Amino acid sequence: MSGRAQLMWDEAVTGYDFGSGHPMDPVRLALTMRLVEAYELDRGPLEVVAARPAGDSTLRLVHREDYIGAVRRASADPAAADLSYGLGTADDPAFAGMHEASALIAGQSVGAAEAVWRGDAAHAVNFAGGLHHAMPGGAAGFCIYNDAALAVARLLELGAERVAYVDVDVHHGDGVQVAFWDDPRVLTISLHEHPRTLFPQTGWPEETGGEGAEGSAVNVALPAGTGDEGWLRAFHAVVPELLGAFGPQVIVTQHGADTHFEDPLAHLAVSLDAQRAVAEACHDLAHRYADGRWVALGGGGYAVVDVVPRSWTHLAAIAADRPIEPASMVPESWRHEVFRRTRQLAPQRMTDGRTPQWRDFVEDGYDPADRLDQAVLATRRAVFPAHGLLP
Repeated sequence: MSGRAQLMWDEAVTGYDFGSGHPMDPVRLALTMRLVEAYELDRGPLEVVAARPAGDSTLRLVHREDYIGAVRRASADPAAADLSYGLGTADDPAFAGMHEASALIAGQSVGAAEAVWRGDAAHAVNFAGGLHHAMPGGAAGFCIYNDAALAVARLLELGAERVAYVDVDVHHGDGVQVAFWDDPRVLTISLHEHPRTLFPQTGWPEETGGEGAEGSAVNVALPAGTGDEGWLRAFHAVVPELLGAFGPQVIVTQHGADTHFEDPLAHLAVSLDAQRAVAEACHDLAHRYADGRWVALGGGGYAVVDVVPRSWTHLAAIAADRPIEPASMVPESWRHEVFRRTRQLAPQRMTDGRTPQWRDFVEDGYDPADRLDQAVLATRRAVFPAHGLLP
């Protein structure tokens, strides 16, 4: 296996643009790449690669042919978007070139999976990806094609027998769970805000996989307001033990930055520093359990200046084994670029000034009256026995 890390990037992914006023502003992608460049991660630590768009045969690994056709038609004529496929809605407005931009993002995630599986790279990152809500037959939640599920499906097609998918976006990774609900070869783990208080209202701990794949779907539904300590406590109380029991050959992770306390669309209170800590944990877990094979994707995140670029630049740097010191000053050239593009003032440092700490769930004990601990217990009780683990 190559020791190098790949960053999948084609400037044309910024064409995934739902229009003015939509939360999914593609400037978040451009600013992330400019910050990666400002830290010179693209000049040695990361090999920047542009993969081809996913073709129809690849898209059909997850999506129905009639849906792909509907996306193509809406892409050519947005006014003719078919609402029955979730296209042309407020969440997923149709736009010219929608199929091409969506297939390009999917192609980057599939290319990342191929590079890691074939040993061309130890780790591969596509921060434009992580569009985890798209369903086999419909768009949902700002997502047209489910690049995360396509990356996993491509790994299975290449011969992988056990793939773990870990999703720490604030929203439930519902589309990936649906795609592999009945497939025991794929372990999907999602940590997200509780479905009572956030879209898509799924991801209850009782959702554990279909017949013959019991325990393959894992959901940690976190109380609104959960901050760094609770978020990290829940992650470490669930993810490492399950990965150890499952024994994945490759790990795919989704790093939506919308868990952040500044995000306008959700209700968790996680800092940039905790997001960085989870990225480091995923890197370490890939080395511990999957021979280092790690595909890391972006996802949600709607604080497009203050949070997303810094969070995903940390992710890319960790994948490149060139972590950025959190207290470091953000390069001045990038701050100028932020103001030029957005007329907003950029953050000064690569940190929120937090030092995330948490208590271990098993070693330090738990409080059955605590809402966070109740969420963790519900998940452990629902799925741990299926993996031979104590709840």
